[in-house]
Amino acid sequence: MANSLSSPLYERLEHKNTMHKVMEFIILFLLLSLLVYRLHSFSNHGFAWLVAFLCELWFTLYWVITISNKWSFVEYKTYPDRLLQRVAEHELPPVDMFVTTADSELEPPIITINTVLSLLAVDYPTDKLACYVSDDGCSPLTFYSLVEAFAKLWVPFCKKYNVQVRAPFRYFNNDAISSSKNSGEFKQEWKTMKDEYMQLNRKIEDAVGKSIPFYLSEDFSPFSNIECNNHPTIIKVVLDKEEGHSNGLPRLVYISREKRPKHPHHSKAGAMNVLTRVSGLMTNAPFMLNVDCDMFANNPTVVLHAMCILLGSNENQNEIAFAQFPQIFYDGLKDDPFGNQMAVIWKYMGHGIQGIQGVFYAGTGCFHRRQVIYGLSPNNVKFGERNLEKADGKLGNQELLKTFGNSKELTKSAADALRGETKCPSMLLKSIEAAAYQVASCEYEYGTNWGRKVGWMYGSTTEDILTGLSIHNRGWKSIICTPDQPAFLGCTPTGGPASMTQQKRWATGLLEVLLSKNCPIFGTVFAHLQFRQCLAYLWIFTWGLRSIPETCYAALPAYSIITNTHIFPKGQELAYYIPIALFVTTNMYNISQYIESGLSIRAWWNNQKMGRITTMSAWLFGVFGIVLKLSGISETVFEVTKKDQSSSTEKGTEEEEAGRFTFDKSPMFVPPTTVLLLHLTALASALFGLQPPAHDGVGSGRLEVAGSVCLVLCLWPFLKGLFGSGKYGIPLSTIFKSAGLTLMFCTLCRS
Repeated sequence: MANSLSSPLYERLEHKNTMHKVMEFIILFLLLSLLVYRLHSFSNHGFAWLVAFLCELWFTLYWVITISNKWSFVEYKTYPDRLLQRVAEHELPPVDMFVTTADSELEPPIITINTVLSLLAVDYPTDKLACYVSDDGCSPLTFYSLVEAFAKLWVPFCKKYNVQVRAPFRYFNNDAISSSKNSGEFKQEWKTMKDEYMQLNRKIEDAVGKSIPFYLSEDFSPFSNIECNNHPTIIKVVLDKEEGHSNGLPRLVYISREKRPKHPHHSKAGAMNVLTRVSGLMTNAPFMLNVDCDMFANNPTVVLHAMCILLGSNENQNEIAFAQFPQIFYDGLKDDPFGNQMAVIWKYMGHGIQGIQGVFYAGTGCFHRRQVIYGLSPNNVKFGERNLEKADGKLGNQELLKTFGNSKELTKSAADALRGETKCPSMLLKSIEAAAYQVASCEYEYGTNWGRKVGWMYGSTTEDILTGLSIHNRGWKSIICTPDQPAFLGCTPTGGPASMTQQKRWATGLLEVLLSKNCPIFGTVFAHLQFRQCLAYLWIFTWGLRSIPETCYAALPAYSIITNTHIFPKGQELAYYIPIALFVTTNMYNISQYIESGLSIRAWWNNQKMGRITTMSAWLFGVFGIVLKLSGISETVFEVTKKDQSSSTEKGTEEEEAGRFTFDKSPMFVPPTTVLLLHLTALASALFGLQPPAHDGVGSGRLEVAGSVCLVLCLWPFLKGLFGSGKYGIPLSTIFKSAGLTLMFCTLCRS
């Protein structure tokens, strides 16, 4: 026992990855060699050569940043059993859990309910937990679903039988009950739980498309005659502990903040700040977990794993701001046909950046310190002692009022949190309710530091990355926690439009940060952001900008074939083998990472295809969106991604259909369709001898044709879409626009 008490709560494991580093430097050498060749041959070539040089210069710089990001590969292994041996259950710190949803149609309530039930049932003292659900769509259906949920039955059942998967839809989907290992009592209770869940499903389905019967309870009266973007605050305590009684359940609170047409609501960041303020009044836990409505707790000990990181040592409490769990998806389609499961990025980039100053905040599956969200810096941990000496709940501290607003109750709870006091606010229920409505109003933040210095940061549709950057700017570190059993599982968008919408939002939001005062370069020069961490942020913030050189480079082989010029070294030159070696080495390197991550070569190829498609569509339009914003023509909009409870529960033909790329009339599909038509035109001109005479007898060669063929293969879903129908076919309007652009490009090439 003594040994276990002295053992660390986590271990830091460093990996050298020598072979990966060798291959990375070989690729860098080949890129530099190609640049040197371009420079030596400049005088003999024209504009296309310059474009190729600039694109390859971008690729080289981006690769240098990639090497830096992956260099310090670090993993953390947590030991929750040691935590329970060291700390008694009643001494564990309280945790407030936040669930956010914004649209009951795109995010069906049954998904939210499963996430909430999985959180309520985690292995942690129930009196230390509170769950707050933010409904930005102000949907009576969401509230109705929470009220009807069978938490009072589900939570005791999970803990009594140590159920490992505590989201009902996943648990009952497995349908695995062993007659030999399970008692008759368990089977009876299991059947009862399944009946309750199926009944809940039916109630929600019956309520969809109908008005909720408000007369059933006065709790529903606030939802009558309201609009989703124009309504007062609604706060309802769905589950609570009565004085002197314990129902074995955490507190569950429904919140729909006030919205008015003329007041900015700052999308998810605004919702998170309201949750932070309301929870600060009701429970004021020192740690806060936030998850999206589709990201259920898959590991019942997830909170204990996070506490191992955040309570690991005194040094941790002065350095580690948040513990981030990777985004992993359930029922993902085989071989990741839409390239959005990001398993390899999380493994190599996430753990590599972790070895610098810490992984990015991903917006879900993350445990935060309330003190950090309230603006505390690691080199100023005694902030509370210095600035809060006279702020014992009185209005004597003007700095707190300016920072947190004019709510006396919130100011008092913020002062307690900054001092590290974990006691629950000692206010009467009516006082808490009145204060909660005040801090959830749309005018409360005016004149305060919410969204600027405290809370979730405003100014980007990717509020998660911006908030994480502001935390790292103050000198804090972060850790990615990867228990053997994934902590959270979510659903990933399928089809073309949903995937592109999500990627466009990311590209737009990231560029908003890059081109603002929050640029990470300023964080390194004027704040406490480490240089390599700055490079890591530049790697992700320039996702959108990558679309420009990649789209230009994608057009060069077609240009070369149509004009019968060459952009790659000729066969008689020694440099001819540089792009070949670069192509082979880069793909071998990438394939090795996929295989080491337990993925197939088909998954690698799907991600290569989607990488090209995403760059030329969603990311390119993210750049257009920023240009329109900077020119004052339009503002960026937070677009909610459609969520489905299961993406591949069907087998055979239906699963294959689910993996097919789908289209709509979005203009995002015009650029990749244009590039495809351009390369088909170029290959046809080469095949049928329609190229003009080569200048100086040196025309396009095998490398240009190979590059064009590779791009056609990468755009294979669009090639199938040209001949498809319905949602699997590219709309005629998109084809006509792309054909017009292709004709224009070919005309300019020949002029």
